[in-house]
Amino acid sequence: MSAAGETGLSRRGVLAGAGALVLSFSMDCAQAQPQEGQNARQEPRPAPQLPGSLKSSPRLDAWIRVGADSSVTLFTGKAELGQGIRTALLQVAAEELEVELAAIRLVTADTGATPNEGYTAGSHSMQDSGTAIRHAAAQVREILIARAAGRLGVPGEGLRAEGGAVVSPDGRRASFGELVADGLLAVRAAPESRLKDPARFRVMNQPVQRVDIPAKVTGGAAYVQDMRLPGMVHARVVRPSGPGARLEALDSGAVERMPGVLKVIRDGDFLAVVAEREFQCIQAMRALSAAARWRAGPALPKQAEIFGTLRGLPSEDTAILDKRTPQAAQRRLEASYTRQYQSHGSIGPSCAVAQVRDGVVTVWTHTQGVYPDRDAIAEMLRLPKERVRCIHTEGSGCYGHNGADDAAADAALIATAFPDRPVRLQWMREQENAWEPLGPAMVTQARAGLDASGAIVDWDYEVWSNTHSTRPGTAGSLLAARLVAEPFPEPAPKPLPQPEGGGDRNAIPLYTFPSARVMHHFLPRMPLRVSAMRALGAYMNVFTIESFMDELAAEAGADPVEFRLRHMQDPRARDVIARAAQAFGWKAGERPPRGRGHGFGFARYKNLAAYCAVATELEVARETGRARMLRAVAAVDSGQVVNPDGLRNQVEGAIMQSMSWTLYESVSFDEAGVTSVDWSTYPMLRFNGVPLSVEVHVIDRPGLPFLGSGECGQGPTAAAIGNAMAQATGKRLRDLPLTRERIKAAVGV
Repeated sequence: MSAAGETGLSRRGVLAGAGALVLSFSMDCAQAQPQEGQNARQEPRPAPQLPGSLKSSPRLDAWIRVGADSSVTLFTGKAELGQGIRTALLQVAAEELEVELAAIRLVTADTGATPNEGYTAGSHSMQDSGTAIRHAAAQVREILIARAAGRLGVPGEGLRAEGGAVVSPDGRRASFGELVADGLLAVRAAPESRLKDPARFRVMNQPVQRVDIPAKVTGGAAYVQDMRLPGMVHARVVRPSGPGARLEALDSGAVERMPGVLKVIRDGDFLAVVAEREFQCIQAMRALSAAARWRAGPALPKQAEIFGTLRGLPSEDTAILDKRTPQAAQRRLEASYTRQYQSHGSIGPSCAVAQVRDGVVTVWTHTQGVYPDRDAIAEMLRLPKERVRCIHTEGSGCYGHNGADDAAADAALIATAFPDRPVRLQWMREQENAWEPLGPAMVTQARAGLDASGAIVDWDYEVWSNTHSTRPGTAGSLLAARLVAEPFPEPAPKPLPQPEGGGDRNAIPLYTFPSARVMHHFLPRMPLRVSAMRALGAYMNVFTIESFMDELAAEAGADPVEFRLRHMQDPRARDVIARAAQAFGWKAGERPPRGRGHGFGFARYKNLAAYCAVATELEVARETGRARMLRAVAAVDSGQVVNPDGLRNQVEGAIMQSMSWTLYESVSFDEAGVTSVDWSTYPMLRFNGVPLSVEVHVIDRPGLPFLGSGECGQGPTAAAIGNAMAQATGKRLRDLPLTRERIKAAVGV
């Protein structure tokens, strides 16, 4: 049966036909012989693709349901991680349905209720879920209008949706609840929708206060860490002494007799304790840890030699861009850059609540992928998938693959051994820092040639990195599943494919060069456990590319902003670069006061999401090496804007996080494991280092597709800081983080 859009019919027209059932069939693909005048070799036209995540969940009632009381429930497979997605998706649905924002109930990522949208990652929420919801809401609106036309006996063109009802020109109203009937929305979405003209928006492109903020700033129950269910007990795990360690002996008798202890659980090398009260559980965990004897695993490499180690590991080499043509260059430059391992630094240690009842395992978790986590947990427990339910509940901190999925697996395994009562499992701070997957260490190398005019005529770039995603999907991705008596093997690390990429994300510059090559050296062996951290390889690759662009501009005697524009053809990129420079007050040749520097950075995230440019002013105290970003000015183009305040919030957050990564954050480790296990050994941005001002200027593109913006600012900010530091100190620092020790060593103080 062909879609309505291919036959000239519309749902409105069909439904206005007072109950008539119209079927249309396409025989294009069923013909044994070509028809007269048809090319025998002509391929049948592919059906139009559904927009966004409608491709994988095409039924309208998977996204929107209207109750008999006119209530509207909205469903998304994406999770609120602090990026404001709940508010933005509500705005999209309210706009197209013509209902008030407060009248919509939103259900987020739940394997028992919502579409499967995989991971909430890669700045895909608005591109995928937002697009699906906008089209679904528009089509639901038109279906209801068509039903009202038949009910009221008037042409559909004269009707409008308003406040949860369809209104006729003479004022008659039919509520959504009156119009909806069983199965009305249980239909497949059409490829095209009658979307509202942006000029008529009243909810989208308007600043709306985020619905997730009040509880977070008033001490309310906002996170999974705050969950308290009736009859709930507490659990803690005991981790091995280091990566690869094995449990040799355990005497748990004394722990089992401690006050409040309900159960000590051992399954192979997996150790946990359950107690009535949380502090009782913590005390028992510490006693159980002292009672365990471990055999150490393989030694980790020396941290001081880690970049040589990485470059010496076997690699799978892929030229992700190879457009080399011989070019005459008068001057050539080459530079190498490095990035240390970094932690997610989640403020709240990972946590989950699990309960086993009537043979069903329910897990409340702050995972970024409820369906992949559900699949991995079901495999670990050797249960059918339908007997495991994962419900997303916000966690305190993340943006990437931290310990959330592992905590969910821990809780599920413990709850299986202690059924009926809810089990709350939380990691300790030292466990979070030592055992979560880290942001990978990276090495990059850039070479380029300039012609007589100072233009780049040859570009050669290389990046060495492990995988940037070991997220669940199979049980072996979970710590608990690797420790049980019948362990699951760790999946082989794989690179993430282009065009989005992993370690090679944003390694292909958006600039236009006559000759260019980009080589990805994927390293399957991983000295430390790593996975996705916000922006993945884009953070390091943009830092490198944009730092090297400044070095090339200096060699060419050109202003850094003008130099970028000279090599940029994309008009939206040029607009963003120009807007950030103008708003910052950038002036070619202007030098700030001694000890200060101005820097610039630009990227289009993944070369297919939002455009972002950042200009910064940095102050460096040469005597102490302390660097502080005084101000940052950014410009962003993310297509059609939904919530301008939310978009600014995301870019502001990206700037702050990137500043922390770039100036402070680095994991330390020795041969036994990670040693930066608390806030004194893992430094990050403090309040006294916050910039005096951060400005974000939004370029709206009415009617254009949503472009993911949650990770667009990390790379440009890092590069802007590095370039400002080079101007402030007269020295180019290429090794992240740009700590005060490195600054002092560079300036010779």
